[in-house]
Amino acid sequence: MSEPSVVILPDPAAVAADAADRIAGALAEAVAERGRAHWATTGGSTPVPIYRLLASSPLRDRVPWKGVHTWWGDDRFVPSTDALSNAAPAREHLLGPLGVPESHVHAVPTDASLAAGEGPNACAARYEAELRSNGIVVADGWPVLDLVIVGIGSDGHLLSVFPGSTAFDRGGWVLGIPAPSHIEPHVARVSLNPRVLDVAHQLLVIVHGAGKAAILGDVFGPDRDERRWPAQVARRAGATWILDAAAADRLPADVGR
Repeated sequence: MSEPSVVILPDPAAVAADAADRIAGALAEAVAERGRAHWATTGGSTPVPIYRLLASSPLRDRVPWKGVHTWWGDDRFVPSTDALSNAAPAREHLLGPLGVPESHVHAVPTDASLAAGEGPNACAARYEAELRSNGIVVADGWPVLDLVIVGIGSDGHLLSVFPGSTAFDRGGWVLGIPAPSHIEPHVARVSLNPRVLDVAHQLLVIVHGAGKAAILGDVFGPDRDERRWPAQVARRAGATWILDAAAADRLPADVGR
């Protein structure tokens, strides 16, 4: 079975620099080819150093940000001002400093859904409608984003698709996800369907830290089971995994060496 490219770098700073350079290149290429780029970013602390590099010279001058539309792969079903929101770091460290117009920032509409008394499923429907209204190319029934950035959890989840998730059995582009009980934070989510990753033009998986070494060993092990290890959705040809040495410590000997 075809495998992704695995890049192993010395430390998190090197991972951030490499990822930022690849993101800038992918977005600039998409805008040059089609006049616009659609990418989905991720949450947590991992992308913050990447955002800071993208918002600084020379990378900020490499990307025609007026042609870039930013989406999120998933978010917690909380107000956008909540500390758990995935949208806040990108706004603070990248989109705000760059002056990206709000019309090009497509955060998961948790505020609108919460104000309307809706739950995660209705919020997912709102987000899917927004995706469908923005002229994104569709292939095999799924939206083709120019670039998707994901991390993975210590349990092997990616996006908000956890081990054993019913997301694999559902057909919507965007899904409401019940609050996980096995991993924090215990709040409901809104997530892209994992099948969206199958058709993404470029897929970057960014992981660092010794705490992810064990699960990476499983994800790249001999057994294939996406329901057990959802991160294996990104173990595909055309994807690039960027890891630091600590995270890569328990990879099989023939991976990324």
